[in-house]
Amino acid sequence: MKFLVREVRETGSTNADVLAAAQAGEPEGLVVSAGTQTAGRGRLGRTWQSPPGGGLWFSVLLRPADVPPARLGWLPLLAGVALAHTVREVAGVPTELKWPNDLLVGGKKCAGILAEATGTGAIALGIGLNTRLTEEQLPPPPPSGLPPTSLTLSGGSTVDNNALLHGLLDRLDDAYAVWRAAGGDAEACGLRSAYQQICATIGLDVRAILPGGAEVRGRATTVDSEGRLVVAGQAVAAGDIVHLRADTQAMPRTGR
Repeated sequence: MKFLVREVRETGSTNADVLAAAQAGEPEGLVVSAGTQTAGRGRLGRTWQSPPGGGLWFSVLLRPADVPPARLGWLPLLAGVALAHTVREVAGVPTELKWPNDLLVGGKKCAGILAEATGTGAIALGIGLNTRLTEEQLPPPPPSGLPPTSLTLSGGSTVDNNALLHGLLDRLDDAYAVWRAAGGDAEACGLRSAYQQICATIGLDVRAILPGGAEVRGRATTVDSEGRLVVAGQAVAAGDIVHLRADTQAMPRTGR
């Protein structure tokens, strides 16, 4: 895929910009990267704090027309795996993923991913990575969430937004091509295995807070073929996951 990176000093939301471009007919591969966002969006309707110079805030336009809708839920998980390995390689920081796609460093949240669709086959894949945020700039954690951190606060050896962006785009391009060639089949292309090796949630006792307020508690045992987290035998497609055991800060798995 050929990426076209558009850098802007400030915008409301890079996802909103990419979705608007998609509606106007922009081809796959557009990347909008912002110095700051004033209305960044997160999962479950949350806002994302994007102070100037504090992080890497960008969105990618994708058009996976050859992937069945039932398999599109794997796309943000694919991005999470690519992000985790990029941060390890470029910044030298150990990483894990909290289901579905929060990037963890030392048991704290360092990045989030949000995929939004137009309804016409285009998807805006947004990533917000805290690179240089100071303690004073970190947002408060949500009631059921993990405390935030940044790569600088976590001892990153190289905190270069440009290097991180282009390293991630390279990894994302490769993984996305393999996934599309497999028709979005996460098992066949190795994505499910790669995700499970780097997901800190699997094997922990968790509390899953489902949309509407219902809860499921128990051991998270796997991620199924649709990317859903299996908790106490029940597949969870969406919701907040709370890690209940103290070992969530263990060193990440080394599998790729």
